[in-house]
Amino acid sequence: MAFYKYLFFVSLIFSSVFVNMSQQACTPQAFNQKTFAACHNLPILNSTIHWNYYPSKGTVDVAFAQAVVSDSRWVAWAINPTSTGMVGSQAIVAFKRTDGAISVYSSPIKSYRTRLEQGNLSFPLFDVSAVYRNNQIVIFATVGLPNNVSIVNHVWQQGPLSGNTPQMHSVSGPNVLSFGTLDFLSGKVETVRRGTSTVFRVKISHGIINTISWGILMPVGAIVARHFKAADPAWFHVHRACQMLGYFGGVAGFATGLWLGHKSSGVEYKGHRCIGITLISLATLQVLVALGLRPNKTDKKRVFWNWFHYLIGYATIILGIVNILKGFDMLQPGKWWKFSYLITIGVLGCVAAVLEARAWFLVLIRKTDHAAEQNKDDTSVV
Repeated sequence: MAFYKYLFFVSLIFSSVFVNMSQQACTPQAFNQKTFAACHNLPILNSTIHWNYYPSKGTVDVAFAQAVVSDSRWVAWAINPTSTGMVGSQAIVAFKRTDGAISVYSSPIKSYRTRLEQGNLSFPLFDVSAVYRNNQIVIFATVGLPNNVSIVNHVWQQGPLSGNTPQMHSVSGPNVLSFGTLDFLSGKVETVRRGTSTVFRVKISHGIINTISWGILMPVGAIVARHFKAADPAWFHVHRACQMLGYFGGVAGFATGLWLGHKSSGVEYKGHRCIGITLISLATLQVLVALGLRPNKTDKKRVFWNWFHYLIGYATIILGIVNILKGFDMLQPGKWWKFSYLITIGVLGCVAAVLEARAWFLVLIRKTDHAAEQNKDDTSVV
């Protein structure tokens, strides 16, 4: 048994090394009659970076190659001298025009709403050109490295075209992971891991909190209130606990959503945001009405309060589930997460349906028994 454990451990090591090498292995190539001494396969967006570094001059010759699925795509490679990520990046953009010519130019990225307008970069740039071949765009340039440093933050990207105008790239999946550090001297290339980003961690927290609050606790509380009133007053305490925990969790999720919106200026999910605002408004109204305006059970106005409570409650649950599914599509955490939630809400839906059928069945039985007793009484009177 020990031998098999050892063999399994060794196989894991070799497989991880093989995967790592297969992801980073790169053969330097000659482009435009120039041979590049170093290169690295970037793990995202089918991209490769080739370079020749000249420490004495503080410059680097770069060839950035990226595969594109169609002619109507733009590609870009950038250095960010001030931070990681997109804003502040000094980019070189290239794409194939509708007339077949290659357009290549520099573009400083000042905001998330950029249209990749042409402009001068904050560091020297020489001999900029690009070619399109074999469904691949290759950008060439000589870069004067900022402050003569060999380690830079770099970003690479790809997006759609509308005619000859670059359009906004996707704000999920690989397109938000394509940045890292590049050491032209040692050849070390590191991609910033998704899980190390503060914004990404907050996104995960935002998704988990809202899924549990709006998507699980709220439906469970509604099911308890609808079908377990025979267990009085325990049902009320469970219902109230679920709804209040769901509400306060929703408030926390709403707060993290506001923070994410502030940190992602220019990246908007209007539908998700509008539903979120509607959810927190309806839930707050529900709490205020439940705490301050609930009539006694004997009050004739109680029936109107009940209808209001039901309508707002079920609307909140439906909107919450819809917004959670929209959030999964935006964050793209992996199919298993969305599938797990769909199973969970599906089970809750099935439980609610079975309990509802049981309730109507019992009502039918009571009506039948009552009708039978009425007939019996009528017969006895005769």
